[in-house]
Amino acid sequence: MKTRRMLAGLLSLILVLAGLMTAQADFSYQVERSEEFSLFLDALLEAFEAPSEENRLAIAERLKAIEAGSASDFEIAEAIDAHWQQVYLDPDYTLLLYPDGDSLAQLPIPDAASHAFVVLGFELKDGEMQDELKGRCEAAAAAAKAFPESFLVCSGGATGANNPEQHTEAGLMKAYLTEVCGISADRILTDDQAMTTAENAINTFDILKAQGLQTMTIVTSKYHQRWGQVLYNALSAIYRQREGYAPKIVGNYCYNIDTDSKAFQKDYRIALRQLSGILGIKTAGPGPSAPGEGTEKAKPGSEVGKPDSSAPGEGTESRP
Repeated sequence: MKTRRMLAGLLSLILVLAGLMTAQADFSYQVERSEEFSLFLDALLEAFEAPSEENRLAIAERLKAIEAGSASDFEIAEAIDAHWQQVYLDPDYTLLLYPDGDSLAQLPIPDAASHAFVVLGFELKDGEMQDELKGRCEAAAAAAKAFPESFLVCSGGATGANNPEQHTEAGLMKAYLTEVCGISADRILTDDQAMTTAENAINTFDILKAQGLQTMTIVTSKYHQRWGQVLYNALSAIYRQREGYAPKIVGNYCYNIDTDSKAFQKDYRIALRQLSGILGIKTAGPGPSAPGEGTEKAKPGSEVGKPDSSAPGEGTESRP
């Protein structure tokens, strides 16, 4: 196992040095049936805000319309729908919280040796980790200790306005996990180049594919878990179309912290807006309604979950 982890760390470094960003340069997805897809996202929103059998049936009708027009669009829409039903519409879906020792026993991990805990980042302040990111790392460390054969993946580039030494989220997270939390460095895979949600996800999927890992659990803050899962799941469906592989999200583990931001408390709307941007949807609905909304702006400090100077949820990928 130790040899495997050493090889894992080496392969992760090779992937980054080989230019993971090359894969991002042409990463995009433009839905073929933009109007039908926009109406489908509207139906997801309605089903959450006003739960009813009628609104659930409306989702099915929108899916049929997409399927009739585009097989590739339907594959992605079907994946989005299945995950939305699970994390937003299922009243029994439970967020597993840290610190809560009982939560770890509920994680549905079939094979820890082929599993990764993916730790979502948080904007650096003056080139250093904020307490919330440390909390996410501590949650990830607890999970890693409970499943000692699993891996951790940290993804995030140099963020924050005052970061002259260009410290990266991934680098600082790995240092904290090893030096403070006591996790062996050969279990931690990193991507220190990503600056947007798409880059975070696709770089992570590249790493997991190289390691032959099949499942993943997203580790982030409580208020960010569903939102982050929806985006990663959609990007995973796109990745599957292109690469013939995608890891399955099998659970959640959350640093138990809430947010004072009223916008972030409507995380489902942010998820749908950012989905619109990822899918290239420019029509009205839960997606962008004004120029620039719903798009991923590759600028320092902009990635889902990262607070910046922009209004939350307007597509500038504010990091919670």
